[in-house]
Amino acid sequence: MKEVVLDTETTGFSVSEGHRIVEIGCIELENLIPTNKKFHCYLNPERKVSDKAFEVHGYSDQFLSTQKKFNEVGEIFLEFIKDKRLIIHNAEFDLGHLNNELSIIGKKKINNQIIDTLLLARDKYPGSPASLDALCKRYRIDNSKRTKHTALIDCDLLAKVYINLIDQKEPTLNFTDQESISNKQDIIQSSYFKKIILPNPDELKKHKEYLKNHLKKNNF
Repeated sequence: MKEVVLDTETTGFSVSEGHRIVEIGCIELENLIPTNKKFHCYLNPERKVSDKAFEVHGYSDQFLSTQKKFNEVGEIFLEFIKDKRLIIHNAEFDLGHLNNELSIIGKKKINNQIIDTLLLARDKYPGSPASLDALCKRYRIDNSKRTKHTALIDCDLLAKVYINLIDQKEPTLNFTDQESISNKQDIIQSSYFKKIILPNPDELKKHKEYLKNHLKKNNF
C-alpha cells in the first residue's frame, strides 16, 4: 500500500477570506516505510501573506512572488498523489485549501482515501494535546529543526508520528481484532472523508521491521 504524507502552508487560515497555498510538501510511504520519493514546491499565492501566517512559516511576499503559480504544478502534484492514501494532520484545513486551488484551475476535488492523524490522536488520547509538536513530545521524536512550520519538515515529523500512532495498539484501534475494527470504523471519519483503511498484517510486519532498524531511539 502506497501512502503520501502531506502538508501545506498558506497565506492565512480561511479559504473564504481568499487565502491561498504558499507551500506543498509530500513524502511517499510504501508499506509504512519512506520510499525517498517526495513532492515539494513553493507557490506564488498572488496575494499578500497575513501577519499571523508569516509568523508561522516565515515566507515573505517578496520570496513567494518569484515562485511558480499553482496552475504550473497542479498536474504534477495530482500525479504524485494519484491512487494513494493521504496522511494529513488536520485534514479538513489542508484539503479545503487544496480543493480551492484545484477549483481555481478547473480541476475536481481530491477523492483519495484519507487518514487524519489529528482525529486518530484525539480518539487515542482523549483530552490530551494532539498538535504535531505535542505528539512528537509524546513519542520522543526530535522536532528541534521545526523552528518554523515548513511543509517538508512537518511531513517528515508526521510520518514518524503516524507510524507511532498506528503501532501503539489501544483498545479503540486494535489492529489484530478484525471484529473490533469493523465496530470502530465510524469513529475516525468526518462528513466528507472516506473511512480509514487500516494496515493489513503484512504492512504492520514490514513497518515493525523498519521501526526496529531505524527508530531505536523511540524505544521500539
